[in-house]
Amino acid sequence: MNNFRQYEEAIAKYHKCLSIKTLPVFSWDFHHEFLHELKNSFLDLSKLNSIASQNKWIQNNWDLKTRIKEEVIIVTDAKLSIVFASHNMVKMNGYASAEVVGKSPKMFQGQETNLDTSNEIRKAIELKLPFEKTVLNYKKNGETYLCEIKAFPIFNAKGELSHFIAFEKAA
Repeated sequence: MNNFRQYEEAIAKYHKCLSIKTLPVFSWDFHHEFLHELKNSFLDLSKLNSIASQNKWIQNNWDLKTRIKEEVIIVTDAKLSIVFASHNMVKMNGYASAEVVGKSPKMFQGQETNLDTSNEIRKAIELKLPFEKTVLNYKKNGETYLCEIKAFPIFNAKGELSHFIAFEKAA
């Protein structure tokens, strides 16, 4: 019996001398959330690159890696049907990307949206010009929010309008 007691005391002494850094259980959630966001950013970037290569977009100077982490990115085809929406859109307005693909960006507008601003956006789109506007949009739950939009027409290698891309964030 004496040997077991000495052994247990030696183990206890050894563990007391260790400088072990422990993490509280609740920190695991933060880590999981970070990994989930990182995975979604990677998937979004892959989808964007795939759309760009399939449609032979002309090179641009957008820093998509940074923007995809900080802003919502929406891509429409030339007829203004949404073909891509980044995963982080859920944080801004409550919509999952799958809920908006195939729809028009007008789905985010409502009664209180300024018609003058909407008309200015429409004219810029018709003229195939970039624009920067702040619009009153509606969340999925019906609440309003100000959305800062920076949008650009995208042309393919033949010089034809291919898509529009919008970088959005809550203002």
